[in-house]
Amino acid sequence: MRRILIFGATSAIAQATARLFAAHGATFFLVARHGDRLQAVADDLLVRGAAQVATAILDASDYDRHPALIEEIYQRLGELGIVLIAHGSLADQKACERSFEVTRREFETNALSVISLLTHLANRLEQQGHGTLSVISSVAGDRGRQSNYVYGAAKAAVTTFMEGLRNRLYKSGVHVLTIKPGLVDSPMTARFPKGFLWTRPEVVARGIHQAIEKRKDVVYLPWFWYLVMGVIRALPEAVSKKMRL
Repeated sequence: MRRILIFGATSAIAQATARLFAAHGATFFLVARHGDRLQAVADDLLVRGAAQVATAILDASDYDRHPALIEEIYQRLGELGIVLIAHGSLADQKACERSFEVTRREFETNALSVISLLTHLANRLEQQGHGTLSVISSVAGDRGRQSNYVYGAAKAAVTTFMEGLRNRLYKSGVHVLTIKPGLVDSPMTARFPKGFLWTRPEVVARGIHQAIEKRKDVVYLPWFWYLVMGVIRALPEAVSKKMRL
């Protein structure tokens, strides 16, 4: 029986991913900020076949709570098979440009809170000698672009941290997976007009499930974002700074 810990469990991608594992009778510990929505997700997973679902409410930027909560989770589950960190916010770039405080909050949510959780969890999984540590980063972290460079910089920090962590934990048998979705039609992106590059959370979830099973290092979801970002990364800055990317 798989024991799965999910931070940001109420996000659309996290819910869709959890449903895939619930169908095989997994046990879950779900963490999110909003209690009512979290309970609804837990109830849904039980209906879909989960063996057991426990929950905890957490503001991810409350770093002081991280060690105690992780200890509580280990006391409840015994050990962890899969960790998915899926919380985050989509920064308002213009608001960040006007205010460092807004920028700081976005970095805390999208980078520092994730790095804090990773630091504590990596040590526990390293002691276990097995398990999967997966994090939803973003294609936005592959290159700084004027339209979302605050969000992108935070995700780039997570991606780089994960790469180093993957190298560190390789010999201990711990699988470290960096997930890079592209444009996903979800409540977080509801205000944006949608086009042909957009995909659904369920598509991303299937990619995450497959990447965990195949123990991949990095996965772009859907796959074509690997090609899209390859082109964007290859653009000389003399060209990219003149474009509205």
